[in-house]
Amino acid sequence: MEEGQQQPTPEQSSQQPATDQGQVESKPRREFIKNAAMATAAVGAASVVMHELDLVKPAHAAQGTIAGTPMADKWWPSRWGKDDQVGATNWMGPKTTMDAIRQIKTGKVYSLGRVYEAGMPLFGSRVFSLRIPGAPTGGAYGKNGIIWHDEIFTAEVGQVGTQFDGLGHIGCRTGAPGENSKEYFYNGFTTTDLHNNKDAQGSSVGAYGLQALGVENIKPFFTRGILFDVMGLKGRMLDKGEEISAADLKACLSRQGLSESDLTEGCAVMWRTGWGEMLWMKDNARFNSGCPGIGVDAANWLISKGISVGAADTWPIEVVPNPDPNLAFPVHQMFITRNGIHILENVRLDHLAADKVYKFAFVFSPVPIKGATGSPGNPIAVV
Repeated sequence: MEEGQQQPTPEQSSQQPATDQGQVESKPRREFIKNAAMATAAVGAASVVMHELDLVKPAHAAQGTIAGTPMADKWWPSRWGKDDQVGATNWMGPKTTMDAIRQIKTGKVYSLGRVYEAGMPLFGSRVFSLRIPGAPTGGAYGKNGIIWHDEIFTAEVGQVGTQFDGLGHIGCRTGAPGENSKEYFYNGFTTTDLHNNKDAQGSSVGAYGLQALGVENIKPFFTRGILFDVMGLKGRMLDKGEEISAADLKACLSRQGLSESDLTEGCAVMWRTGWGEMLWMKDNARFNSGCPGIGVDAANWLISKGISVGAADTWPIEVVPNPDPNLAFPVHQMFITRNGIHILENVRLDHLAADKVYKFAFVFSPVPIKGATGSPGNPIAVV
């Protein structure tokens, strides 16, 4: 595996102080940006590493119907109306906020996000690259001699590290390849809808962001959080391909002194498998080789509870490979496409489990990037 390999750092010239704050950027800075972009592109072109879809079978022309997935029947309009682009964050409001506040007893804050760094597990030619141009980037100015650093950041912002999946990320194809009007996303939006935007000359500009279901529509999360410590229940790290059932989740609640009534509408739920804490940045190849997670059974049970987001310490939250070899990431479709339930991947949960924190206030706000399919970020739990 070649995840997160380092890129060569271009030679950098020292920058000359500007005579005024309107001075254009220096030639060395422009050359640095150009060279950094070229190096990033070279990494993507040269890397031949596994993509997550290498772990599942490709679809064929006649997919058929599978109960509980978006392929089974028409699932729109949404319970929140035919024009809704917010999904399960519609649950967010004064009621969920006040309930979340009631979960806070000590004021202790837990960071659930992973550190974004070049060595973290990545799939395919996805990259995470951060460069600081210049040493320092700019200055000095004024009698106080102010100097500063900037950064150049290149990554698939919603699909590396701790990542939030928005409603435009996952859909399903019901027709032939190229029939964009038969590729459906949340609330019946099609690929045509998401990319049907023209410039003054009539050319498509869909490549510059989704025209609907962008992550900027999502409301911030301030709600009750529930942890299912499946690793604690099993007494071990779960293995790849090991499915977490609804019965397992119910057993976790019983073991943790909770009940199904603790799963309130709009709550955030997450399950600890041990996959992240044991393998993240320790054995990236194994981490990416598959993973444990929930399957169709557990997903249907959680959907019935009215959750707003599902999270886990793995890269897809669901079991990979799926016990049914004909299914490719069905939980993603069940959550996002069919029900508008969001997904948070690669979250840290070991510290919550160590402190026996199973119910808490969950806080997260996706970065409102217009037209984006997902978001990075650092979700937190407060108890």
